[in-house]
Amino acid sequence: MSPLPQHRLFARQLARATDAAGAVDLARLGAQVGAAYAEAERDRRRTERAMGLMAEELAAANARLEAMVQALSTQNRRFEAALDNMPMGLAMYDAAERLVVANARLNAVLSLPPGSLRVGMSYAEVVAACTAAGHFPDADAEEVYAARRRIFAPGSAYAFEERRGDRIVAVAGRALEGGGCILTFQDMTERRAAEARVEHMARHDALTGLPNRAQLRTRMEEALARARRGEQFAVLCLDLDRFKAVNDTLGHPVGDELLRAVTLRLRALVRETDTVVRLGGDEFAIIQATLAQPDAATALARRLIAELAEPYVIEGHQVVVGASVGIALAPQDGGSADLLLKSADLALYRAKADGRGTWRFFEPEMDARMQARRQLELDLRHALAAGEFHLLYQPLINLASGRITGFEALLRWHHPERGLVSPADFVPLAEETGLIMPLGEWVLRTACIEAAGWPPGVSVAVNVSAVQFGSPRLVDAVAEALAESGLAGARLEIEVTESIMLQDTAQTMSVLHRMRALGIRISMDDFGTGYSSLSYLRSFPFDKIKIDQSFVRDLEKRGDARAIVRAISGLGSSLGMRTSAEGVETPEQFEQLRADGCTEGQGWLFGRPLRGTAARALLLAQPKVAEPSAV
Repeated sequence: MSPLPQHRLFARQLARATDAAGAVDLARLGAQVGAAYAEAERDRRRTERAMGLMAEELAAANARLEAMVQALSTQNRRFEAALDNMPMGLAMYDAAERLVVANARLNAVLSLPPGSLRVGMSYAEVVAACTAAGHFPDADAEEVYAARRRIFAPGSAYAFEERRGDRIVAVAGRALEGGGCILTFQDMTERRAAEARVEHMARHDALTGLPNRAQLRTRMEEALARARRGEQFAVLCLDLDRFKAVNDTLGHPVGDELLRAVTLRLRALVRETDTVVRLGGDEFAIIQATLAQPDAATALARRLIAELAEPYVIEGHQVVVGASVGIALAPQDGGSADLLLKSADLALYRAKADGRGTWRFFEPEMDARMQARRQLELDLRHALAAGEFHLLYQPLINLASGRITGFEALLRWHHPERGLVSPADFVPLAEETGLIMPLGEWVLRTACIEAAGWPPGVSVAVNVSAVQFGSPRLVDAVAEALAESGLAGARLEIEVTESIMLQDTAQTMSVLHRMRALGIRISMDDFGTGYSSLSYLRSFPFDKIKIDQSFVRDLEKRGDARAIVRAISGLGSSLGMRTSAEGVETPEQFEQLRADGCTEGQGWLFGRPLRGTAARALLLAQPKVAEPSAV
């Protein structure tokens, strides 16, 4: 407190402590002075508290401000990190067309050296830098600037893709309120390349790189459009002969390499204007454009068959396949892609049926035959469920005793409308469609049940096709038929052809030995008509060799036929195998076969194939049916 205020305060206190006579009351004066000092102390303390509160508030305000600065700094760093790590380049310009924001990706996306585009540059300078880098080869910087500065106009926006050097860049921009604009640049090169690869994969075969079936349709539609203007073209469908054998014996990797090698030959045989397509598997198609037909297609088919038949060397293996070709001509064989391809496929089917390694042109009657075949397939699928199949049994005769030793089960189909359908018509179809599997199991089961009612010494023979033999269920199906019928395994004879032995030898031998383990007898059917390799007879101990009826038929006409029959009979005797002759029709054939050592025979001389009930009656009534005197 200043001296002047203290003096005044003391004067007032002194006056109050002096009475009228001028005497000073010292006690009163002391009390007043003490009270004044106490009040002063209280004022001091209040001031100190106020100053403390102000200091605390100031500190709190400073802390809040520092936190705000820190938060703003963090936000700025995050913003910068977001800008620098976004996949696209970003540029922001102010109303004066100055670059005010540019992230780190901007130069990279535009394939410019780091620092080429910097904050503070004008839009014109940025355009000039990009032009100098070769981004706009067909225009100068002024032209580009004049065309693109419209983005600064209020409400403007654009988005497009363009090539910047060796990159494809998506550009998007819009004007900002208050002036300026923001632009983004995204590198689309890898995405577009990936999309192109996906598109290519969708329209090309992954193994060979050839166009696939989807692209074939497009190319055929284009060719048909030209055909409507008078141009000609041909569609050739081809597939490889014996390709499955390559896959089965050498493995799928070799098969794949073979398909690639075939592709190289196909490409070398056609012109650039032609189209080679892989349809799938070992099937290919060729669109031969704008040449005089049918001569051009004939010449190409001839070259294809000759060139594809030449040997290939695949992973050290020499591989030989062939090709069959079907040809359809546009527009006479079909006015649409589907019809043309169908016609070429029908012609291919005919070429394969005619022996493979050849070509055939489509003929209208092929379609009629195929429709009939398809109807037969539908009928065949229905026939088993409808009970239209039955078995006949042809007697097997011991030529020495004339006694019936067994019967061969023969499958017959009586169609409600077609009548009796030849096995030559429906068995190959059943094999192609896979219906031979359930049909074959039905035959096994039915034959075993029938044979179980015959005398103990009489057996039943059932043919098994190569397709059935390839099924993993065959042995189980045989075992189930024996178990269900109660027939002893020794009374069932399975007949196989030489073609089965040409399949996977290890698998074939495994199946044969598993069936032999069930007690079943195994015979080789039609011996002498195929490869007739003696190694087959050494590799598996067959119980019987069946001599094909073609040799029996010629016994009385050709000496070589009798020599073959005698040789097979002698071979069977030496190996401990029975021999059976098929198609015995005359007493003379019977006598010659018996004289040459053949042990069994079957044919019309001994009786026609019989229904089950008639076969049982024959067994009971005629233990001997084949003595020459009884014929």
